[in-house]
Amino acid sequence: MHSTRRHFLHATLHLTLAAALLGPAVVFAQTGWPSKPVRIVVPFAAGGTTDILARAIAPELQRAFGQPFIIDNKPGAGGNTGATEVSKAPHDGYTLLMGTVGTHAINAALYPKMPYDHLKDFVPVTLVASVPNVLVVNAAFAQKHGISTVADLTRALKAHPGQFNMASSGNGTSIHLAGEQYKSMTSTFMLHIPYRGSGPALIDLIGGSMDVMFDNLPSAMPHIKSGRLKALAVTSAKRSDALPDLPTIGEAGGPTLKGYEASSWFGLVAPAGTPADTITRLQQETAKALGTPALKERLLAQGAIPGGMSSAEFASFIQAETAKWARVVKASGAKVD
Repeated sequence: MHSTRRHFLHATLHLTLAAALLGPAVVFAQTGWPSKPVRIVVPFAAGGTTDILARAIAPELQRAFGQPFIIDNKPGAGGNTGATEVSKAPHDGYTLLMGTVGTHAINAALYPKMPYDHLKDFVPVTLVASVPNVLVVNAAFAQKHGISTVADLTRALKAHPGQFNMASSGNGTSIHLAGEQYKSMTSTFMLHIPYRGSGPALIDLIGGSMDVMFDNLPSAMPHIKSGRLKALAVTSAKRSDALPDLPTIGEAGGPTLKGYEASSWFGLVAPAGTPADTITRLQQETAKALGTPALKERLLAQGAIPGGMSSAEFASFIQAETAKWARVVKASGAKVD
């Protein structure tokens, strides 16, 4: 009788100890992030570089974390619509934003009243990629006006004041500001037509209802290669390895455009208050994915330079970019009501 009771007590004790040891692991498996799909908000329409980069990194994160990373396009107001939604989302790691130089640097200087504070309302995760913009024109438009260089475009604009238009992916984007900087430095004018992303803007540029665009290189690249768009120059300080024969605007634009530079960047950010360990894991897995040969080569071929910097490095980068683009906005005189 006593022996049976002792066996029972020993068995109970072993089970209790096992439950205590396994308990935390079971709880972690049930509540550890991520335990459900994660949403990446892209604040522009499908087909643009922001969308292209988000869709490139999402499958890599899905493989790393074992949960779907779903792209949700929320275009509008130069990226402010999507960014505002994420700034107000729960800070639980299940809503992320593919931020851009527009949403997290330019817009703060361009819009008189912002619906969010890009420095206080978000925590940076990592830079995904930086890209040059590329000055492209409709092929038929270029042929009609004899435009094959940046200098040709400047001459045509001066000869036909107010007759040409310029598409962008939205007010406050680097695509918009690259054009404003060009107009300011050359004392020319093009009517700015903002779209809800590069995708729809490129459709109209190819179709002929738009004349000029300073698009991000990855989204313009297929149309440059197909001949549907004519590329005149890249907007970066140095030539792009993806199009090494294409000059920079500073090289090709003559004395008035010496020193011209306007590049773009894209990176993951999360609502302020998102747990630090979640941010760290996201940064590490994103950087690891960007370092794999397959994804790295794919992005480089499109004209994008892979990132991967730490959260702290990305935060410092955003602060520096905010100051830089405030100077550009002021010099260009660009405004958005």
